[in-house]
Amino acid sequence: MILNGLNRYATTFLVILLAIAVLVPALNLGLPASSPFHVPNFMVTLFGKYLSFALLALSVDLIWGFAGILSLGHGAFFALGGYAMGMYLMRQIGSRGVYGNPDLPDFMVFLNWQELPWYWYGFDNFAFAALMVILVPGVLAFVFGWFAFRSRVTGVYLSIITQAMTYALLLAFFRNDMGFGGNNGLTDFKDILGFNIQSDSTRAGLFAASALALAAGFVICRVVVASKLGKVLVGVRDAESRTRFLGYRVEHYKLFVWTLSAVLAGIAGALYVPQVGIINPSEFAPANSIEVVIWVAVGGRGTLVGPVIGAVLVNYAKTYFTGALPNLWLFALGGLFVAVTLFLPKGIVGTITQFVNGQRAKGRTAAELREASEEAEAGVEPDGRRPKPQSPKPQPAE
Repeated sequence: MILNGLNRYATTFLVILLAIAVLVPALNLGLPASSPFHVPNFMVTLFGKYLSFALLALSVDLIWGFAGILSLGHGAFFALGGYAMGMYLMRQIGSRGVYGNPDLPDFMVFLNWQELPWYWYGFDNFAFAALMVILVPGVLAFVFGWFAFRSRVTGVYLSIITQAMTYALLLAFFRNDMGFGGNNGLTDFKDILGFNIQSDSTRAGLFAASALALAAGFVICRVVVASKLGKVLVGVRDAESRTRFLGYRVEHYKLFVWTLSAVLAGIAGALYVPQVGIINPSEFAPANSIEVVIWVAVGGRGTLVGPVIGAVLVNYAKTYFTGALPNLWLFALGGLFVAVTLFLPKGIVGTITQFVNGQRAKGRTAAELREASEEAEAGVEPDGRRPKPQSPKPQPAE
């Protein structure tokens, strides 16, 4: 089933991604800094962050590009996965914190908390934290989608509700009494799985994990959209009422793909946090979720590969221009979205695919016309049979 869902282009993309997962850490750790092929440590961390953003963009493309669900709140699921990982990393600090408390994180000691809240229990175990990375965004998405899709909320109304959801979480996590560090969030991480989070080998391992997670997410999305389920999702996107009239429980299909997308976003957030070293409520900001939509639009929605490329390109441009032109970056981002909408409505990958398919269609048409012309000159009919010789008409007797 997995092989059936992967065409030649998807397989090529996976091979490239897996090669990057191996080569970049090898070039970083195996070559001296003086080598021209050495990958600097900061590039490993930077592009590891880009790969986690790419997985987030992939999750948005799954629902927007193939089911027509435009989410302006997917940053909430990304941030929840990040907080789950951040809670695990905070529990690993132990007595090495500023206040030396082996049970309470530093911010709780500062706020005079006397004991660890119940919802922090279990986060000293990586397996439990990994389970929460999947469950917390997944359960929230399932509950949200259950009510929204059963009520047949669609279009711009659903987009506004998703934006309200992430904004509500932003306000909640800003509160110090929530027990998540308030506006400062969670930071000052030390270890992950017993390895120093600041070491070069750990950074390289996190990069490889991000690349492998992106590859796994791509395979899952590709299998879904290439299956019968994917065909129904496209039907929902293009004509939801007609699909429902044919007997499909549209809300069940939308709920499944919505929940799966949220889980992928949560995993992306969990990979993001140890690489940047902090998670705070600003990740819930609605502007972040809107920016993810721009990544997908630039790369090409409904292509799966496009959002990955769009996320890397836009974020690399953001990194460059925020240093070169820090006061103009937001204008550049808005202008980029307008330009893509006007001149590349299908995105980068979508436009290239359309051009290639058009050239192939022209080539096939020209070949068919040339073949038909040659057959006509040879006296061959379109079905490949030569015309039967006609017998001469009998002459009337004189």
